Amino acid sequence: MVTVAEELDRAVQGAFTRPVPKSAGAQMRYLVKRHGGRTKPVAELLGISQRTVERYVKNKFKAPRPQLADRLEREVRTRWQPQVRARAKQAAATTGGIMIDVQARFGYTAAPGSTDQARVRHLTLALPPRHAARLLQAREAGLTEDRLREIAAEALGEVYFRDNGRRAHGLEVELTDLIDLQFEL
Repeated sequence: MVTVAEELDRAVQGAFTRPVPKSAGAQMRYLVKRHGGRTKPVAELLGISQRTVERYVKNKFKAPRPQLADRLEREVRTRWQPQVRARAKQAAATTGGIMIDVQARFGYTAAPGSTDQARVRHLTLALPPRHAARLLQAREAGLTEDRLREIAAEALGEVYFRDNGRRAHGLEVELTDLIDLQFEL
């Protein structure tokens, strides 16, 4: 299932200027370096022994179990190029905005006499910086997936359905049954 949080993370990672380390040893060395050269916090982070971390750092172990490989990849990606990540978020929140490509079922609460039947739509549009800022701040704050969907629906409602206040006043948009979603900074 596609989530707003994962797709926002993927969009920010698209701004990376260097590739993320691929081998388990390189990933482990990166995490150890980020933790001040200490292996114990990395071991606690990954749920493995300190000695195992040391063995990966020295390339004595090369192929982690699938669960450890996934955790290791995820932890490295979340910490990779923090300054590049911050600049990309800042640019999206102040000047560039964010592109959204979404295919989902949209429900409506509208004025009497208009249709409010939910239907699947495929939308691709640019969200202005203020909406990008809200989404990125909500993601950083660790809000739930439901709340992130609500924020995305509010942004789509304002920009697309209400055309920035020029039509469909009072229309409330609900984003359900997310089929596909992609963001681009």
